[in-house]
Amino acid sequence: MKFDLLTLFPDMFSGAFSDSIIKHAVEKGLIEISSHNIRDFAFDKHRVTDDYPYGGGAGMVMKVEPLAACIESVKAERPLSKVVLLTPGGRPLKQSFVEELALEDGLIIICGRYEGVDERVRELFVDLEISIGDFVLTGGEPAAIVLVDAVSRLLPGVLGSRQSAEEDSFGNGLLEYPQYTRPPEFRGLTVPPVLLSGNHREIECWRRRESLRRTWLMRRELLDEADLTEEDKHYLRMLRDGGGTQN
Repeated sequence: MKFDLLTLFPDMFSGAFSDSIIKHAVEKGLIEISSHNIRDFAFDKHRVTDDYPYGGGAGMVMKVEPLAACIESVKAERPLSKVVLLTPGGRPLKQSFVEELALEDGLIIICGRYEGVDERVRELFVDLEISIGDFVLTGGEPAAIVLVDAVSRLLPGVLGSRQSAEEDSFGNGLLEYPQYTRPPEFRGLTVPPVLLSGNHREIECWRRRESLRRTWLMRRELLDEADLTEEDKHYLRMLRDGGGTQN
């Protein structure tokens, strides 16, 4: 899959994608990440990419001409890629949406700055508008890093195990169950005995219940959209009635 990042600050991506899983995915040819400096597409000698907003107001707005030229240049090389604008008004980046994005041939991601981009960029070029959360960032670059990471890990071969992606938090609509490793005891806290039992059926049941319990305690609204069995619903009723404590 191809990721093209349109930005005023391409150096912000150098460290983010040069380590760990993303680095290995690039080296294996599973993903391709390219950054494009929007200033290179400005027409004047000072490479100006922003201007005062019509109608007045604080801040600056990213100019339409450099962005249009940058998008069209990349799109000519990636005709199948979708153009993405990272914006607070976009579709929330939930895991189900990430799964949809992972099916795309590529994403051309516009990293906004200042007060945003000229509205004509949205009207002429943008296929998808995405928000990573209800908070304000200094620019779209951190959001682009989040987007690339979230999508990449779902692509075949990027993770060591497909099961890892499926069992992660939000992979099934719930938060992930607690994880433990050696030693079996640390400062008086012990690993739940069921995880040491070797009984895979009981371990699977424990993990499912702990995933439900953690979601109910920390992100209860997720349960409204989760795919729950009758057994799951029975366990949640136990939690509401004060039962279902950790084994």
